Amino acid sequence: MPIDAATALAAPPRTEEISWTAKDVQLYHLGIGAGVPATDPGELRYTLESRLQVLPSFATVAGDRPPGVIRALSMPGVDVDLARVLHGGQTLTVHRPLPGRGTATTTSRITAVYDKGTAAVLRLRTEAADTDGPLWTDEAQVFVRGEGGWGGDRGPSVRAAAPAGEPSLTVDRPVREDQALLYRLTGDDNPLHADPEFARRAGFDRPVLHGLCTYGLTLKTVVDRLLAGEATRVRGCAARFAGVAYPGETLRIRLWQDRPDRPDRADGTAGRAGAPRGCGTVRATVTAVERDEAPVLADTVVEYV
Repeated sequence: MPIDAATALAAPPRTEEISWTAKDVQLYHLGIGAGVPATDPGELRYTLESRLQVLPSFATVAGDRPPGVIRALSMPGVDVDLARVLHGGQTLTVHRPLPGRGTATTTSRITAVYDKGTAAVLRLRTEAADTDGPLWTDEAQVFVRGEGGWGGDRGPSVRAAAPAGEPSLTVDRPVREDQALLYRLTGDDNPLHADPEFARRAGFDRPVLHGLCTYGLTLKTVVDRLLAGEATRVRGCAARFAGVAYPGETLRIRLWQDRPDRPDRADGTAGRAGAPRGCGTVRATVTAVERDEAPVLADTVVEYV
């Protein structure tokens, strides 16, 4: 069997040393669509080294290592065709703000292998720390078509209820035709995102945008539009990749903020005087406008302070 669940779960953690520079951070930000307009002060905090802040989703590509999906396929007990693999979801917990340059140790392991009948789902958990302590914890859910059916644990199947009421904010974000080609330079060179022939073999009409590109683009929208551009306020982000986006499409991002009376309302005005800056959440959905709002991201939650 291409996936040996017992071997994958029993394998020792894989430890790697990683490092990154301000240029890596800037490239990632450009890869998710930052820098438009190029001279906008709000965009310069993602693109200009003298003002640089790090969007927490940079953690998913930090360092010279394969991205989560590819890394999961290299773990013991996993031997599958890349054309049958999709990124099913991503969670990220940030323990403290990410530095603009740094060195860290990452520890990765498969924590679960689920049998969905017609597919398998792998959960790859990675923890990163530097000399000052934990930096982040992330988990990639990897969906492998055609690899289920061995009678294993089906795993959780509960999905979040759709957000209620009207969204706090709706934003349409056009995606550049070459966005996937640019994002690939951050380290995820899966041919699904560039090679038309490979994309057709994987069941798509043309190359698709990286799920993690949409993930980062959505988190940036939350930070810019609801958190006053302060990326350090983000404590976590989780999303399920409900469908694919294609380069050149327009993504419609709907956001529901849990506390509309707190500082930094969706319309950019101040909240009520003395409102506490406590913990909160933003829920999001992302759809593709040109394909009758086909779902792209679902069950998306950003936690912030």
